[in-house]
Amino acid sequence: MRVTELANAMNTTPDTVRYYTRIGLISPVKSTENGYKSYGKKIQQRLKFILSARKLDFSVEEIKEILTEADKGHTACPLVREIVEHRLAETEKQFQAALLLREKLRNAISDWQTKPDKDPTGSMICHLIEGDLDDGGNDE
Repeated sequence: MRVTELANAMNTTPDTVRYYTRIGLISPVKSTENGYKSYGKKIQQRLKFILSARKLDFSVEEIKEILTEADKGHTACPLVREIVEHRLAETEKQFQAALLLREKLRNAISDWQTKPDKDPTGSMICHLIEGDLDDGGNDE
């Protein structure tokens, strides 16, 4: 099957297929007769894995690691578990940070509803941000 046929079969774009070919995640067979690249069932299965992993937010580098293990005939499952556990911990930190930010924003909106608008001065642009949200200097 050719690039467009594979892309259609996998519900992706030909550019996506070409990209994964270019970076070496999939390797089509090149015809000696016409020079066309042909993608077989094994490559289709490999691309399916790549697309599924990308939907789970695996990076291209992580996918390369996983495929390298599989290509060696080793199970990639321990590596996949490790990556997912790490990603979950990162996501949890980001989620908690987002919850804190949401609370700060809610408090700001509530507080700022009664504050007057002020024109900028030489030492202040917006008093709402510059003066009224002092959180003890914990800015990042």
